[in-house]
Parts: sequence; structure tokens; C-alpha cells
Amino acid sequence: MSSQILFKKQYQVDLRDVDFTKRLKLSSLFTYFQDTANHAATSLGLGIEKLRNDGLTWILIRIRVEINRIPSLNEKITIETWPQPPSRLEFERDFLVKDENGNVLIKAISNWIIMDIHNRKLKRTESLGIHYPEVIEERALKDYPLKKLKDIENLEPVYEKVIGYSDIDINGHLNNSKYMDYIMDCYPVESHLLYDVKMIEVNFINEALPNEKIMLLKGMEESEIYINGINQNNKKVVFKSKVLIEKKNL
Repeated sequence: MSSQILFKKQYQVDLRDVDFTKRLKLSSLFTYFQDTANHAATSLGLGIEKLRNDGLTWILIRIRVEINRIPSLNEKITIETWPQPPSRLEFERDFLVKDENGNVLIKAISNWIIMDIHNRKLKRTESLGIHYPEVIEERALKDYPLKKLKDIENLEPVYEKVIGYSDIDINGHLNNSKYMDYIMDCYPVESHLLYDVKMIEVNFINEALPNEKIMLLKGMEESEIYINGINQNNKKVVFKSKVLIEKKNL
């Protein structure tokens, strides 16, 4: 796949990016995605700095990640990303994570919106005058349109988390990568020795702001694990997630 609109960025998995098993944390992976997406958008004239000068910002609202193998400490990887033609309000962006031999380790699809920083309202894509030089029809995940995750009953409380300084980003709210740490903290440390995450899908629904308290709830339906976050200050759903895990071959 070769194209002007295809953007590639290389990373080396550093010590700060891994967990106690010396493998890439999901929160670090999401940081890589965010960084790559911004560089790709900048190459198209829509980077975060340009948008913020216009009083706007990018917001991730949905993502699905499927994992063949998670990279390890010191491993060199390449992330490829490309956009799809936008709808009225949403931008779609795909990702592939490859090892040094070109093997696909991780696939992801995502939906983004552009929000006005001041009134927190969405901007229509047509108002930005976007023109992509071409379109790549190939998708990272075929035949899987991102949509709202269903409501699950009887989720059980796991723990509460107060949003602090280290959790917020340039937009002043909980950063999407931090959600991954919150979700992974719903599992005891021992579970991370026994199981791998093979898929995670997240809907980011409402902002979480500093000093707000989030209740994490977890439950299962068939083989799928659902983890949601509820804002205890206003009782709004902050995020919904669905996770598939697989027992490791020890």
C-alpha cells in the first residue's frame, strides 16, 4: 500500500511504555495512535496546533483494536495510518502496527470529531474545507462499522478513580490513553500474567474533568467482558468498553 495520504511513523518501545511483563501497555499504544494521527493530520493541514489556533480540537469518540501480538521492550515498530472520507460530523482513521519484518501485529479503526474548545459543540466536517489528495479503500478491519456499544445490565462496581493532574491532556479533560489504564486496573495484577487482551472496543461518550470521580464497573455477557465508567458527580456515562481476552500459552 503506497500513497500520499498514507502516513507512517516508527517507534521503539521504551522502558516507560511497558508494563511489568516488559510488553507495551495499551495506554502507551493509544498514545502512539494519538501521536501518529496528529502527525498524519498535520501533513494534511489539520494538526492539533492548527486547529487550536482556530479554537478547535480533535476528539476520539470510538475505536476498536484487534491484537495479534503485543510488542515487547526495545522492539521497533511502524504505525501506518490513513483516513476515510468524512461523514457529516465524523472522521474515520485506520491504523496498522507492523514489526520490523512487516508483519501486522495490531489493527485498529477509529472515529473522531472536531469540537469547538470554547462552547464544546461539534463542527461539521464540511465547514473545514477538507480535501484529501486521494482515498485508500483498503480498511484495517473489513466489514466492521464502528457503532454504539450496547447497554449491559448488572455490571458490578470495581473501584473509584478521581481525575487528577496526571490524567488530563491539552484539552483539559481525561486523555483517551488514560482510559486504558483504568480499564486494565479492573483486572488483578495476577490476571495480566495469565491472559492477553486480543480485542478492545471503546466508546468515549462524555468528558471527564479534573476532580471528578469515576466509578468503574465490570460484567460479562457470554465470552465478552464489558467495562464502563460512570461519572459520580453527574451520573453520566463517561465511556463504555468491550474486551476479549485469551489465556496465554505458558
